[in-house]
Amino acid sequence: MKIYNTMTRKKEEFIPLDKNEVKIYACGPTVYNYIHIGNARPLCVFDVLRRYLEYRGMNVKFVQNFTDVDDKIIKRANEEGLTFEEVSKKYIDEFWIDANSLNFKKASVHPKATENIDEIIDIIKTLEEKGYAYRVDGDVYFRTLKFKDYGKLSHQPIDDLKSGARIAVGEQKEDPLDFALWKSAKPGEPSWDSPWGKGRPGWHIECSAMNRRYLGKTIDIHCGGQDLIFPHHENEIAQSECANGCTFSRYWMHNGYINIDNVKMSKSLGNFKTVREIADAYGYEVIRYFLISSHYRSPINYNLDILEQCHSALDRLYTCRESLDFALKNAKSNPVNTDDENDIISTLNSRRDEFIEAMDDDLNTADGLAAIFELTKDINTKTLDKPVSLKVYETAVDIFDELCGVLGILYNRKSNDIDTEIERLIEERQTARTNKDWATADRTRDELKEMGIILKDTPQGVVWSRE
Repeated sequence: MKIYNTMTRKKEEFIPLDKNEVKIYACGPTVYNYIHIGNARPLCVFDVLRRYLEYRGMNVKFVQNFTDVDDKIIKRANEEGLTFEEVSKKYIDEFWIDANSLNFKKASVHPKATENIDEIIDIIKTLEEKGYAYRVDGDVYFRTLKFKDYGKLSHQPIDDLKSGARIAVGEQKEDPLDFALWKSAKPGEPSWDSPWGKGRPGWHIECSAMNRRYLGKTIDIHCGGQDLIFPHHENEIAQSECANGCTFSRYWMHNGYINIDNVKMSKSLGNFKTVREIADAYGYEVIRYFLISSHYRSPINYNLDILEQCHSALDRLYTCRESLDFALKNAKSNPVNTDDENDIISTLNSRRDEFIEAMDDDLNTADGLAAIFELTKDINTKTLDKPVSLKVYETAVDIFDELCGVLGILYNRKSNDIDTEIERLIEERQTARTNKDWATADRTRDELKEMGIILKDTPQGVVWSRE
């Protein structure tokens, strides 16, 4: 597999440090609000990365954090008359409603910043001992210019970075590029004891601490949104490599931005969309499909027409899968034509190869989906339009479910109880037609239509699908 490494700006062969375990860290949300569609893109994209590596036989240790203490959380707590713990717990719970509905697989560990204060303090003490950190009136800052490789991830010269940096009111930094590792306590804010007095961690240090605690000093892949490259990931590299004396992450993966009707999504523009409000109108699976339908590094454009297209694409896949279920129940064990069936099975297997080739090329989910739709076309034209044996249908189902499972789609198939009721009504209608009881047959068909069920006569019998 090849991965585009943001650090080197080129595709590289992915070779994990330990063949027995791939270590991945994904930056998680700051929990002060419902997640928006921009938060959901890395959630879905890197869930697919994890699923694909596991599909290829690798054991993955996947860590995604929660930032549960932060200026935004404290501000929200003050606005709502709550404690910061109550705010963070509320929105972590809301996160899981959305994440589970998007079919996100829980990480191996979901650590919180507040659970890792000791580890954070330990790293800051090491940086201070090595001369990379300095204290000013209870605050502790990272001495950025002492790290000679600063800017290597964002590929920006130090002079350019310095021109955009500033010292905020109340800060006493040696250099505008220096950033806070520890913030002294302010009245009414949460704080913890430390060698520098009561305070709380800066934003960047928490990820370095959780990486080291749960994955070790060097990890395989660090991933997140493109907006995190600078300063967050740049600062993580600086403090981690200075504290640990080794490479922090060997590969860096970043997903592209989301535009809303061709305008970059931004809270300042008021054009950001929460996952919850989109799901209320279209369902969560349409969102997941939309977010993985383009290559993860490309910007994607959100609008209602595109969501409708994603909805239609999913319907096509669901219809194919439901038709396979029906065909399986009516298939013969003996092959109809051995040579033809071997050719069909070979064609179906070739789509798996195309899928793997696409995903091995920097997680190209767009081409991976294209392979699934070619598979769908093959199933519709080579198996469902004429009688074939049980073996062919089983092969089609196995490959179809396998590839859709890697992408985490088609997870909303209806329950067996509902399907059983639909099939009972279809059988009742067929019996009525055989007995020339046209009134019952018509009444049953109308009942099925009200349930959103469309009937189609095929060589295998009556196939049903949902509108």
